[in-house]
Amino acid sequence: MHPQIDQIFDNAETRYLKPEELQCVTQYVESLPERLEVYRHLRDRELEMMQAVADQLQAQMPQEKQDNLERCIKNALLMLRHCSMAMLLNDESLVKDRFLSWVSQGVKVYNTEKIDTLLHRLLNQQLKQSLSPSQMSLLAPMLTLAQTALLSASTSVNGAALG
Repeated sequence: MHPQIDQIFDNAETRYLKPEELQCVTQYVESLPERLEVYRHLRDRELEMMQAVADQLQAQMPQEKQDNLERCIKNALLMLRHCSMAMLLNDESLVKDRFLSWVSQGVKVYNTEKIDTLLHRLLNQQLKQSLSPSQMSLLAPMLTLAQTALLSASTSVNGAALG
């Protein structure tokens, strides 16, 4: 759950919510139906969207090893699932602590920055076609966090290797 809301609930036994805390809870609760709708949509259309992305990726990068493409697609699928849950709970720590902490190591090892850059662009295009702008605005912060961190992890290793 959102860390601020989680913290608010921890204090429930000692006092009532302050106005700003109540506003935080209200905003989360009011946005929950749309968050649930986005989550369900992504869950139900995941295979269709990721297959379209995979097909485009293979068509645009026929020279890449199949193992690398598959690894990157799996990572993108895991990223989408983690970002979806983080969006649903409004908790970016799910992306940072449960996804980036372990997947960024694989990105460093396999040097897939070129594939990942194209894959993320294709995935974002697919998501923008599938989600409304307001739905995309709920998911985008989590996606941006994950994609930026993954690409910077890859770039920092490549820069160190080149330098």
